[in-house]
Amino acid sequence: MIAILCFFIVMALVQVVKPQLLWKINRPLQKPFVKDYDATEPTDAGYMVSRAVGAVVLVASVTMLINTL
Repeated sequence: MIAILCFFIVMALVQVVKPQLLWKINRPLQKPFVKDYDATEPTDAGYMVSRAVGAVVLVASVTMLINTL
């Protein structure tokens, strides 16, 4: 359980700090579905929402980790 929460914390930190990195990492998963990768890149508002979701996940994961320990 602790390892999973640590993984979520790391992913949430990346999402808050550099959401573009997650989008670039997921590009190969889009290959069968998308012809133009650049056309599917989120706007600045989309990245802002991604950061907000990452912050919520980060707070929840840290809270669960503290309660688990």
